Amino acid sequence: MPDDNKTTVTHFILLGFPGSPVTQVVLFMIFLLLYSMILLGNTGLIVLIRISPQLHTPMYFFLCNLSLVDICYSSVIVPQMLVNFLSEKKVISYAGCGLQFHFFCAFADTESYILASMAYDRYVAICNPLLYSAMMSPKICILLVTLSYFGGTMSGLVHTSFAFRLSYCGPNVINHFFCDLPLLLKLSCSDTSLNELLLFTYGTSMEILSSSIIIISYILIVFSVLKMRSAAAMRKTFSTCASHMISVIIYQGTILFIYSRPSSWYSPTSDKYIAVFYTIIVPVLNPLVYSLRNKDVKDAFWKVIDSKVLAN
Repeated sequence: MPDDNKTTVTHFILLGFPGSPVTQVVLFMIFLLLYSMILLGNTGLIVLIRISPQLHTPMYFFLCNLSLVDICYSSVIVPQMLVNFLSEKKVISYAGCGLQFHFFCAFADTESYILASMAYDRYVAICNPLLYSAMMSPKICILLVTLSYFGGTMSGLVHTSFAFRLSYCGPNVINHFFCDLPLLLKLSCSDTSLNELLLFTYGTSMEILSSSIIIISYILIVFSVLKMRSAAAMRKTFSTCASHMISVIIYQGTILFIYSRPSSWYSPTSDKYIAVFYTIIVPVLNPLVYSLRNKDVKDAFWKVIDSKVLAN
């Protein structure tokens, strides 16, 4: 590697959320509670789907993988964040920063693709019910999930490899609670125009692709639902899709807002508060909206509880 690509920075400082020591302890408790909810809620949903035969359908196969990805990408960020709340130095190593960003990017993009797969699944189920078993066979479901993980992994590799070929020879303070690409580029003493172009074109195009699949799927679903003569069927269909749309709007909306803007529009102070929504709030909400608003999940839960009570 050429000398001008070598870095003199060995670590970065994550400023996180400012405040007094008491404020830091309070924030630690709040985010620890939220992280515990992420782990318990998503793990519980995965276990419920795995042990309940009535949930062994394509929709819940995608939901199981969505919960797994939520656990993974929140775990890439939150533990380091919790340590920093109770630490004075708030340091992350150069290699640790690279790994954190890579896995965050990989899992975040994987989630976008899985959400798109879930939208397509709902479109087929509602608009082409007679072809559903053929169009959403186990092989096709596995292929869609595999492509989602592959696409996310490639996205993480592309952005991380280009970002960490730059030189970091000056400031090393990141005004965020994790190593995020826009702020890393601002710290580099190399020309970052290619990285910014890559972030805007490649990153945005992938998000727009997944968002377009979701939007088109739900537009077609709405048209199909409006043709239904049964008001009960309309309510049931809209209720099933509403939970998916809640997660999509919060997640995709904040992701596109953060990463689809010119670099001159970045605002580290406000961006890190917005980032809380897609890194922590969405993984907390997903198991809630997919269980509390879903009759199949609630029925499966009570069947498991009843079987345990009868067994005792």
